[in-house]
Order: sequence, then structure tokens, then C-alpha cells
Amino acid sequence: MKPILFACFLMLLFGCEQPPQLNKLPTEAVILAFGDSLTYGTGASPQRNYPSVLSQLTGLQVINAGIPGEISRNGRKRLPDILDKQQPDLLILIHGGNDILRKIPPQQTQENIRQMIEEANRRNIDVVLFGVPRPGLIMMSSAALYQQIAENQAVVHDLNTLPEILGDPALKSDMIHPNDRGYRIIAENVYRLLQQQGAL
Repeated sequence: MKPILFACFLMLLFGCEQPPQLNKLPTEAVILAFGDSLTYGTGASPQRNYPSVLSQLTGLQVINAGIPGEISRNGRKRLPDILDKQQPDLLILIHGGNDILRKIPPQQTQENIRQMIEEANRRNIDVVLFGVPRPGLIMMSSAALYQQIAENQAVVHDLNTLPEILGDPALKSDMIHPNDRGYRIIAENVYRLLQQQGAL
């Protein structure tokens, strides 16, 4: 058996799944950036939050639906009405940081974020999930719950951007928020991810 055919046979045999992909965004697409202060842009200058910069990069409408201080339980309750009202083509989800700060059990946060993704899925809206790190002195990484969600929900994700930014004092406006440079990096990495996944 030829190597290529053998590889295909193994994929069928073991049920290997294709990595999640995004649909191509239409020219008049609407992107919904949903989350807490990291989406709202706490610490950024006017129009320097990541949704504003992403809109500039893509030429698309990017709605900033971030509320500082929001916990995931309240975000889960808020999201369905916004999805129905705005009818976005893509949801970028950055949530759960306040749960971590308030030491809410990670199982609750994971379930709330899972339900947010399901709300989008029921409306055929693609989702990009960003992982939020736990506070740490060195070697920040996304909280484990985000990896679990990404695997269980088969959702396009980025678990590295926020830990790298929030682990670099030069990219922060305070202990937990980026500055203008940090928010721009978020937008640029979202833009690059959308290109890599075929959405742009």
C-alpha cells in the first residue's frame, strides 16, 4: 500500500478529526467582539481597543460588546440577545478573566463559556476563542479550562496571545490590562488567525 493511501486508511480507521475551520466572511460581514474589560479596552486610548484596530485591519464592522468587570455567568445571560440583534457572522470570545480574579470555580466558568459557544453554534455563527491566563509572576499560560473547551467544542482558538501580552510589562497599562501596543497585538493576531483559517 502506498504511503499516502496508508495514511488515509489510518485516518479513517482511528477517526481522526479535521481541525476546526472558519467560513469565508462575506464582504459586508459583521464581527462581534464579546467579553469583559479586555474587549472593552480598559487601559487603551480612544479607538485603540482591539475591536477598533481589528476593524481598521479588516475593513469590516467590528462591534465592541465588552463590559468591564463582567463575570461569565452574566455574559452567558447577555449574549443571546446581542446575537439576535446584531446577527454577526463571527463571534470573538474573550471571557472568564473576572471569574479567575474572583476565584469562581473553573467548572462554572467552563460551563458558561461552553454555553456561549453553543448559543453561537445554534445560530450558525463561527466562534474564535481566546484563552485568558491565571495571574502569575513568570511563564504565564492560559487557564486549563480554555484548552478543555477548545478540545471539547472543536472551536478555533488562540491560547498564547493574552498570556504573552499580560506577561510582558512593556505591553500593559496596569496589572491586568494591555496598553495600546498590547491591544494592537491582540488585533493583529486575530487578523492573522482569521487569514490562516480562511475567514479573510
